[in-house]
Amino acid sequence: MIEIKYQPTERKALINWSKDLEGSKVINLITRLISDNCEEYIQEGLHGISLPWWSFIALRNTIFGLFDNLNLELGKNLSISPEAIELLKKSKKTEDLYLSAIQRNHLKNNIVLENLQRLGFCKKGRILSEEQKRNITKIASFPASATFSVPGAGKTTEALAFYFLKRKPNSKLLVVAPKNAFAAWEEQLKECVPDIIKTFSRLSGGAEKISRLLASNEEFFIISYQQITRVVASISEFMCRNEVCMFLDESHRIKSGTNRATARSILGLAHFPVAKLIMSGTPMPHSINDLIPQLKFLYPELQVNESNVVDQLKPIYVRTTKKELKLPLVEKRIISFPLAPMQQKVYGLMKTELIRQSQLIFNSRESHGFRRLGKSVARLLQVVSNPALLDLELSGISKAICEGVLEEGDGPKLKYIFKRARELAAEGNKVLIWTSFVRNVEYISLKLRDLGAVFIHGGVSTGEDEDDETREGKIRLFHDDPNTRVLVANPAAASEGISLHKICHNSLYLDRTFNAAHYLQSEDRIHRFGLPPDTKTTIEIIEGAGTVDESVRTRLNAKISAMSAALNDFSISGEPIFLDEDDIDEYDSYSLGLSDADIKQIFADFGKK
Repeated sequence: MIEIKYQPTERKALINWSKDLEGSKVINLITRLISDNCEEYIQEGLHGISLPWWSFIALRNTIFGLFDNLNLELGKNLSISPEAIELLKKSKKTEDLYLSAIQRNHLKNNIVLENLQRLGFCKKGRILSEEQKRNITKIASFPASATFSVPGAGKTTEALAFYFLKRKPNSKLLVVAPKNAFAAWEEQLKECVPDIIKTFSRLSGGAEKISRLLASNEEFFIISYQQITRVVASISEFMCRNEVCMFLDESHRIKSGTNRATARSILGLAHFPVAKLIMSGTPMPHSINDLIPQLKFLYPELQVNESNVVDQLKPIYVRTTKKELKLPLVEKRIISFPLAPMQQKVYGLMKTELIRQSQLIFNSRESHGFRRLGKSVARLLQVVSNPALLDLELSGISKAICEGVLEEGDGPKLKYIFKRARELAAEGNKVLIWTSFVRNVEYISLKLRDLGAVFIHGGVSTGEDEDDETREGKIRLFHDDPNTRVLVANPAAASEGISLHKICHNSLYLDRTFNAAHYLQSEDRIHRFGLPPDTKTTIEIIEGAGTVDESVRTRLNAKISAMSAALNDFSISGEPIFLDEDDIDEYDSYSLGLSDADIKQIFADFGKK
């Protein structure tokens, strides 16, 4: 006898078999199928195996096909628990809806708009764009869908319209989002449905408080990616009791799949919601594989891999491009400086050490070794941007070289940043400066305090905009205070949830990492929907000549091009204009997002040099 059960506390499928079947053909085939297709399976005693439910339902058709071929019959030599049967029925229904929706025409625009008006959506002067009407009509045809529109195109509005079209009297909405997006969801709910008196209940403050909130009569809930991993059992119980629609805002945050606790927790909940939506302007910041866990969240019933994920996703996603929004083109410039002499010496020493350390680490494939390699690459980027960030003596650099680096002062990249920021401010412009390192953020802000510079990084707390020390307060100062000419920010902390395009049209990058999502989203802080057609937006990227900065550029271009092809949106693949020394007045001669391919690019570039 083979028995299949659903374990609600672990959200797993448990397959047990009787002792007499141990070593039989059917058990060998089942265990091989599961071990070949699911890394998260666990051997349960001598006669059992378990795997996440979302993995099981992706394999269910193959497993039950195997049972049919081997003449296993329900009630005779096969047993399935009632809970498992109900979930399997739900999965069959979802898969059927997906297949039928991609084979037929989508809902009609007029029907969707009439339904939204009847529901009080966009009732008081809010007008949906033609692209939003098109997108809402398409995603409403599916039980689970995706909106990959560029920032500023109205993804939150599309998502709320999707919910209200799916909404029933007892429906609940759960949004998983970065903390800095919470306020935007609350604002958009009020704008889209002005007559509604409800707002989002923020799920924070510990497991006990969150359990109480989930047990309340509220309809709208929002939780951070960090928090959901701590309360997944409470969320699971909540979804069992209610008809829940679940959205992932900035869904590329689960791109690591089962390698990270956040993605494991969210995928473990994928079979509960009655409707689902993922949202991201940069859904594949590294490679096509980033799309796999996102599609598995939407449709765990589908067998998804690198070769089919784009084709399976195409029918169910929508995207409004910058070209459709008629945004004026952004001017990008690469400005390259040779390193200062002692800085170059330190860089060479650290590069040689990185190559030496990397050989064993890269060949061993140990995860902690790869993390060490990532830290070494980050240090290399730091040396190029600002050697003063590092305690060079602790890095094995001699005291004489350390003193030489300090005597050189700010590196050439920093000197250009300071000079250029003052030039732009003198012309009446506001300037956004990006750097990936927290100490750089604070140092640049301090050096430009004469321009009223403020800064944002992960250590700056959210709060009321009346408080100048909060994230919101600093953004308000940059927006409204004419004496605050500069904002310095870290893309890891400020690339999402901030709109600066109305007051700032110049940004400077002291450095970039291999994280394409952070880079593209940071660009979009000043280049997004709402810009007048004659606006000139300029982005200057400062690089160290012949350094790891060039490897970063090569990999970012490759990642952006791959995403452009997958999303059929080539408006995001434009490369910057290179400037040489003659283009710069007074030329002075003087997160990380790391992947295997990035490492290989670095060493390929090292080999060239």
